[in-house]
Amino acid sequence: MKVLLINGSPREHGNTFQALSEVASALNAEGIETEIVSIGKDAIHGCIACGYCGKTGRCTYNDDLYYKIWRTVQDGIDGLVVGSPVYYGGPNGSLCALLDRVFYTMSQQLQYKPAASVVVCRRGGASAAFDRLNKYFTMTNMPVVSSQYWNMVYGQTPGQVKLDEEGMQTMRTLGRNMAWMIKKLNVAQDGHPEKEPIVRTNFIR
Repeated sequence: MKVLLINGSPREHGNTFQALSEVASALNAEGIETEIVSIGKDAIHGCIACGYCGKTGRCTYNDDLYYKIWRTVQDGIDGLVVGSPVYYGGPNGSLCALLDRVFYTMSQQLQYKPAASVVVCRRGGASAAFDRLNKYFTMTNMPVVSSQYWNMVYGQTPGQVKLDEEGMQTMRTLGRNMAWMIKKLNVAQDGHPEKEPIVRTNFIR
C-alpha cells in the first residue's frame, strides 16, 4: 500500500514539507509506504482545455513534474495527500495549475482513493485554502479523510510548524486515520459503488 503526498510549496523542505512529513511518518508507522513529491520553483503550465488528454489519457504538457505524478499514479497508489502554503487566502497558484491537469487526466485512476489536504499559514486564510483543495477530491469520488481538527498548521519561518503542537498532532491523527481508511476500504479488492451514467447540465437555454 502506498500514499502519494504532493508538496505544493516552492520551498522543498519548508513548513509544508515538514507538515506532510509528519503525516507520512504516521502512515509509515502503520505499514504504508509514502512518497513526497515537491512541485519546486519552476513555472507550471495550467490546463488549456485542448482536449488532448481525452485522446491520449495524458496532458499535452508532458513536463517532468506532471510525468512523475502520472507515472506514480499509473503504478498504483492507495491514497493522496496534497499540501500547500496559504497565499492570499488560497493554495499556491502553481499547485492549482498542476492539480487542474492531474485531476482532469487521472480522475479514473484516483476515484475512490482516500484523500486529504494539508495547509500551512502564518495567521489566516487556512480554512479557505483547505476548502479549495478539498474540492478536487469531492468531485472525483474520493473519500475525504478527516482528523481531530481541520488539517492546518501554523508557522512562518522554517521549522516553526513544529512548535504548533496541536497542528502536528492533527497531522499524525490524519496519517493514522488515512491508514485505517485505506485498510478498511481495500478498493483494489472490493471495488466501488455502481455508478450511474454521468448527466451534465448547464444554465444556458
